[in-house]
Amino acid sequence: MKLHVKHTTDYRYTEPLLYALQTLCLTPQSGPAQTVNFWSVGAPEKLFKQSDAFGNTVQSYTFVGTQADNVRWSLVNAAGDVQTLGVAEFTDVESLPHPYFFLRGTPLAEPHWTLAAFGKQFMAPSVDGTADLQALLALSQGVMHAIRYQTGSSNVSTTALEAFNAGKGVCQDQAHVMVAICRSLGYPARYVSGYFYAANEPDLASHAWADVCLDVATRRWVSIDVTHACLTDERHIRLAMGGDYSACPPAKGVRRGGGEESMTVTITIEPV
Repeated sequence: MKLHVKHTTDYRYTEPLLYALQTLCLTPQSGPAQTVNFWSVGAPEKLFKQSDAFGNTVQSYTFVGTQADNVRWSLVNAAGDVQTLGVAEFTDVESLPHPYFFLRGTPLAEPHWTLAAFGKQFMAPSVDGTADLQALLALSQGVMHAIRYQTGSSNVSTTALEAFNAGKGVCQDQAHVMVAICRSLGYPARYVSGYFYAANEPDLASHAWADVCLDVATRRWVSIDVTHACLTDERHIRLAMGGDYSACPPAKGVRRGGGEESMTVTITIEPV
C-alpha cells in the first residue's frame, strides 16, 4: 500500500519566545517493512541531521529571538509518501544494539513482578532466547483487554505499571505494558512509534506498538500492534524505536520565554 502522510505541529505562546532547542524524530526510513519514496521535514530554523544509537534519524534546530521580535507562533511539519510492505518479522542489522540490551528496564517500561505474573498466564519465562509467536499474540490480546483504550486517560509520562493498575490508556500505554511484561519474563522488547492508516480510526494516525525478539541468536524480531492484537501490516508506517517513548518522541526540547504554550497536532494519512 502506498500512503501519503502529512504531520503538522502548531505551537502557540502567550509571550514572546526567546530561545528554543528542539529535537525531532519525524523521519521514517526504508527497511524490511517499508520503502520511503519521499519525505521532508520543515522547521522554523535550519535542521541538523544525525542518527542515534537505535538507527533513528534525528533532526534538531535552535531558535534565538528577542522581546522585540515578538515571536508567539512556530510550526513543524513533516510529509511524504511511503510504500508499506506488510512485513512484521525482520532481522536487525549488526550495527543496532544486541537484543539483550532491550531487557534492561527503562523509565516508562520497567519490569515488575505484577506484570510478570500477568504475563505468565500466556507464556512461560524465557529459557533459551527464543519466543513463541502465537504466545506473544495471545499476550498482546490479553494486554489489549487489560488496558482499555481510552483517550485522555494518561499522558506521556505514564508508566507501564501505572497504566496496568489503572486498566486504561492509549496505544502508547498498551505498547509500554507489552514491552514491560516481555522484559519481566526475560524476552527483549522495545517501543516503536509510527503511523497507522484506518479511515474509521483517525485518533490512531499517530500510533505505537512493540517489537519483541523471537530469536536472540539470530537477532530476529517481530512487530506487534497491541491496540489491535495483531502483527503489523500494510497499514503501519514505522517511524522510530527505542527503549520506551522517552527515547524517540516525535518532538522534544527546551525553551526560554513564551509564557504558556499550547500545541495542536494534525495528522492525515491517505492512500495514493
